[in-house]
Amino acid sequence: MKYKFFKIPVSEPESAEALLNAFLSGHQVIQVDKVFVDKGEFSFWAFSISYRKNTQILPAADRKRVDYKEVLNEKDFSVFVKLRELRKELAEQDGVPAYAVFTNEQLAAMVVEQVMSKTRLASVKGVGQARVDKYGDRFLALLKEQLPRQTESGDGAA
Repeated sequence: MKYKFFKIPVSEPESAEALLNAFLSGHQVIQVDKVFVDKGEFSFWAFSISYRKNTQILPAADRKRVDYKEVLNEKDFSVFVKLRELRKELAEQDGVPAYAVFTNEQLAAMVVEQVMSKTRLASVKGVGQARVDKYGDRFLALLKEQLPRQTESGDGAA
């Protein structure tokens, strides 16, 4: 997790506000804390933003379709394609739409965040324990095969 701090002056807040809004819309935010600092004519709002490290939000489904070949680097995109193939196979077996297994955004997050455990898989936005239990082993096996080993202690644990 990383942190970013913003100071929005009460007088003429527009440019600082625009920077804050751009940051918020482009990152997976975990928490926003704000405090009003009363300094008379120099008063301001102080924002502390915690967000996921190395993760940018991919556009929501109601926006234009995402071209993951442009969003992901070449190596990550090849892993993403393999995850989509596995998703298609499992969706056909279960007779459900592919997005009911995992969405493209969730697959991309698995690659970008280098998910190697059920705990990390459950932390991907929108992935619940039922899908971790049902599909986690197959997706984690593929991710472990395709992505470099993690150096964080305990990350490879199920």
